[in-house]
Amino acid sequence: MTSLLFSSSNRIGFGSMQLTGPGHWAAPDSPEQAMQVLRDAVDAGVTHIDTADAYGPFTAEKYIRKALHPYRDGLVIATKGGLTRQGPDRWAPCGRPEYLRQCVEMSLRRLQVDRIDLYYLHRIDPAVAMEDQLAVLSDMQAEGKIHHIGLSKVDIGQVRKASELIDVAAVQNKYNVSNRVFEEVLRYCEDAGIVFVPYAPLASGWLAEPHGVLHELATQYGATPAQLALAWLLHRSPVMMPIPGTSSSARLHENLAAHQIDLTREAVAAIELAATRIARSAVGKE
Repeated sequence: MTSLLFSSSNRIGFGSMQLTGPGHWAAPDSPEQAMQVLRDAVDAGVTHIDTADAYGPFTAEKYIRKALHPYRDGLVIATKGGLTRQGPDRWAPCGRPEYLRQCVEMSLRRLQVDRIDLYYLHRIDPAVAMEDQLAVLSDMQAEGKIHHIGLSKVDIGQVRKASELIDVAAVQNKYNVSNRVFEEVLRYCEDAGIVFVPYAPLASGWLAEPHGVLHELATQYGATPAQLALAWLLHRSPVMMPIPGTSSSARLHENLAAHQIDLTREAVAAIELAATRIARSAVGKE
């Protein structure tokens, strides 16, 4: 399954959440720059673009279509549905089957595709039975409108239950060197051959700060702190696919270069040792 969703030669994808305005609401200051970053990502070899109808809302999906359609062969576009927006930094789940069906249909239209490569249930709505939420996505998969189904922000019990109902292709949870709350979910994904997509792989940017806790180690490797944090994720598991997002082409290329870093066991041990300090200083930053 993993080989269908990311390139074996470069497991770093691109997250489009940052291609929106403040609070992930409305348009950014420069829509053309946002679309250029998407073009640069694909030109640089990115084969997996992650988005959601809630980013904007609808903004990121629209930019992906305008910048990249017709899509290159082998490019996976993953999107999500099931979160509604009430304003900047405001999100609320809605898992009613009729709403999820509408979400899929509208994403198909905005992305201008006949089938969505990977469609996530953005959040499991606690007010609606999980079985009902997954059933409508499974129905649309059978209809040929969804290729693979994923889950986002799920605990171990939820992913186990969902796996009894559908073929889970990917799980997208918050995970980085400073936040490994979902370690058990990652290990489950490894055993089941499920792609694990860590969102906020750079802890919303603060792991990339030039004088942060990874600075000294990164200097030893001739790398940036962001590259070291991403390299650590790639080393952590063979099913890991980080999707760092940025609105800067320069930062995009910096992030993608992380796959060239071959960490030694000593370096991994040093990063693990630093993780305690990272976790303490991360309080309130994610």
